[in-house]
Amino acid sequence: MARGDSWSRAEVEACVASYLTMLALDLNGQRYNKTEYAEALMRKLDDRSRGSVEFKHCNISAVLLELGYPSINGYKPRFNYQLELLSVVESQLAGNPVVDAAAQAAVERPAIEIPVSESHDVWVVAPKPGNVREKAAEYAPNFLPVRRDYLAREARNRSLGRAGELFVLDLEARRLHAEGKKLLSERVEHVAASKGDGLGYDVLSYESDGRERLIEVKTTAFGELTPFYVSRNEIARSNADADKYRLYRLFDFREKPKVFQLPGSIEAHCRLDPVTYLARFNS
Repeated sequence: MARGDSWSRAEVEACVASYLTMLALDLNGQRYNKTEYAEALMRKLDDRSRGSVEFKHCNISAVLLELGYPSINGYKPRFNYQLELLSVVESQLAGNPVVDAAAQAAVERPAIEIPVSESHDVWVVAPKPGNVREKAAEYAPNFLPVRRDYLAREARNRSLGRAGELFVLDLEARRLHAEGKKLLSERVEHVAASKGDGLGYDVLSYESDGRERLIEVKTTAFGELTPFYVSRNEIARSNADADKYRLYRLFDFREKPKVFQLPGSIEAHCRLDPVTYLARFNS
């Protein structure tokens, strides 16, 4: 019988191995059956329920995101994991070139412009803070060579970023046109392309009453809780123009794009972790 909530090292290793196999298939666009993988895994475990396996998979998603890896959509990250799980994930990633190759190909794959679909609503409600992280973690140095930070590589994928911005450009023009504001819809501007990317936002749009709407677009091919990178300039703009600033988060972009918005200051919605510093010589 299972020993309460305590997972043995062997059980954790089996769960991580199964997850990483599914992740590689997922990143390569290959079909697989989660139920079949779960049933095969449960036969290797100490009388674990399907629910406990699902929960552990969600913990693994959280670990992967912390390490800069994509995770499996459908296993929403739960960050209240134990250090042993982190150790096992790091160990298995270090010896898994298949996942590395699949992740690199997925984040660097060129993207093309996708028209806004009229057959489904792309808007979803933004994640609630309480559903994102159970407990804020303090920074701890990670000197392990396993870290690749594929999410940072995806953020540098210019074709993906541009495709997301053009998607929002079309989305905003359609919104204003549907509100009977045809002239305003024609004024929506891709300022990141026409004026440069130093404004702190990508798209200039409008409210139905003519007020400006400043939109910063962040696009990912992965799930809604995938972390994203913001610049100091974007943070400053969101604070200075909080009344008209919106961050649009596009996710699942390559499959069936969906979007939610974070109005006002980015700091009001997100925990910001400093990941890079500019070093100057002491004068």
